[in-house]
Amino acid sequence: MIVDEKKEEGQESLRQEILSAAQDLFVNEGYTNVSMRKIAEKIGYSPTAIYLHFRDKGDLMHQICEQTFARLARNIRAIQELSDGPLEKLRSGMREYIYFGLKHPGEYELVFITPLQESIKGEYSSSNGKEAFETMTGVVNECVSKMLLKSGDVTLISQTLWAGIHGVTSLLISHKNFPFVDREKLIDCTIDTLILGIKA
Repeated sequence: MIVDEKKEEGQESLRQEILSAAQDLFVNEGYTNVSMRKIAEKIGYSPTAIYLHFRDKGDLMHQICEQTFARLARNIRAIQELSDGPLEKLRSGMREYIYFGLKHPGEYELVFITPLQESIKGEYSSSNGKEAFETMTGVVNECVSKMLLKSGDVTLISQTLWAGIHGVTSLLISHKNFPFVDREKLIDCTIDTLILGIKA
């Protein structure tokens, strides 16, 4: 039993090492420029070792997206649980989304900014991707039901808010040399302006 557990731990450790190497290469060299052989060379294994864990490069990207979405959803839920009232939950969740991107810029750029290939464009409807987006739609629905926001299409409202916070996150990541005002003020003003536009 102990031997089996150690073997499983070793396999999981290798799997995470492969994912980490793939993510670094995808971020730094671009998804289309990275081969399974290049990933194998980075970690000092044969390509065969990678294929024992992942079907292909698309499967690797899928798993990277799944892990990112899962961590994002966990972070947002955790911060929302500390918030008082639906509107504050919405505001704190939006802020945490932005902070997540700023804390993990390479990962954020890979998952949310880099154009995906046709074979992996379904990631946003995947289980963890859907769960991450539902952290937004769930609290928006709560706000609408309590008449704190204008009644309307919850999905449309959620996607509008997402588009806004994605925009400021992407700009702060990709335009580091732009003379932005104080970062916290910009984030708060963006969130307040977005919510004000849909407030009842």
